[in-house]
Amino acid sequence: MKLATIGVGNAGSKVVDRMVEFESETNRNLCRHVHAINTARTDLAKPEYIPEEQRVLVGDTNQKSKGHGVGGDVEIGAEVMSADIDEIRRAFDDIEIHNVDAILVAAGLGGGTGSGGGPVVIDALQDMYDEPVYALGILPGEYEGGRPALNAARSLQSFVNKVDNFIGFDNDAWRARDQTIEEGYEEMNRELAARIVTLLAAGETDDTDVAENAMDSSDIIRTLATDGVSSIGYAATAVDAQPEGLLDRWGGGGADDDPLDDASQATKIKSLVRRATNSRLTLPCEVSSAERVLVVLSGPPEEFSRKGIESARQWLEQEAETVEVLVGDDPREKSSQLAAAVLLSNVSGASRIETLQNQAVDAQEQIAEQQAAREEKINDLITDENDDLDPVV
Repeated sequence: MKLATIGVGNAGSKVVDRMVEFESETNRNLCRHVHAINTARTDLAKPEYIPEEQRVLVGDTNQKSKGHGVGGDVEIGAEVMSADIDEIRRAFDDIEIHNVDAILVAAGLGGGTGSGGGPVVIDALQDMYDEPVYALGILPGEYEGGRPALNAARSLQSFVNKVDNFIGFDNDAWRARDQTIEEGYEEMNRELAARIVTLLAAGETDDTDVAENAMDSSDIIRTLATDGVSSIGYAATAVDAQPEGLLDRWGGGGADDDPLDDASQATKIKSLVRRATNSRLTLPCEVSSAERVLVVLSGPPEEFSRKGIESARQWLEQEAETVEVLVGDDPREKSSQLAAAVLLSNVSGASRIETLQNQAVDAQEQIAEQQAAREEKINDLITDENDDLDPVV
């Protein structure tokens, strides 16, 4: 698949930056165009792999932002992005849309720029192009507080209602308790980038081998054409480097030549897919609630097994309770590992979202109560005890 990838806000831009880094490390070419859009000049300077000319600062002339961000205010985030939408459209003019299969917008939903501005950017993209627009949304952890939860719960509705599919990532499920917040975010960004790129980069035709069980962009697009919320599972295992010996050179020595080796590879493939499905998903959910499932196996082609792929597919059909399961391979000749990425599309059972919504409702009520109490205190401060005095005008 070939993507135009856009990071909105600090969190979204960092994820896109890590995606480009992972591509470079693994010799992939998923992100044909990358952009970072932000309201904070300092945050826009942080990416390491997004070219300077592909970074867009918005709101620098807006009195509520002035290039310093929006202070976590989702309303200002939307307002600033809407005011500078023409500048954003001009930035998208260099996207060679004929060379792109889909567009991915990445954003953190807990802050103000990503949660408020992301939906505005999506509207602009959908007005300009007919290609599918997907969202990669990062949900704040419960530990981040009530205001980010309220932003995320509100923004989630906007994202899901607008995009062709919303891929969720839950900070709460991924943060290690022994890490600093900054260390935790950095590791989470790398883990998320590995999952997204492994999944969506399938079907490339650059310098890679042609997949035996071909997985191409149309398969991915069809799996994501469900609308709704999706999640990704991932597992990887090291590939044993076996030097070629005299017998190998004379006799071939491939896995298909030895029934025992073939059975071992089949078991390895099925086990890897099971691990990926039962692993820590990007958004914890019930596997059986998915409408469609897609699996990408990535690694050296000699590690693939038809029997293993078929066995994994049958197992997934039972687990997900759907026959809408696709399994394909993505050959990576020089890869040192075999990886499985599992896409669970349009899941309906994700308890974390309900928890987030409950936290958001509590936060909204608390904010309203605090505002009312504060207004009363201010009124008491500026008026006399018996209310005998009148204001001048």
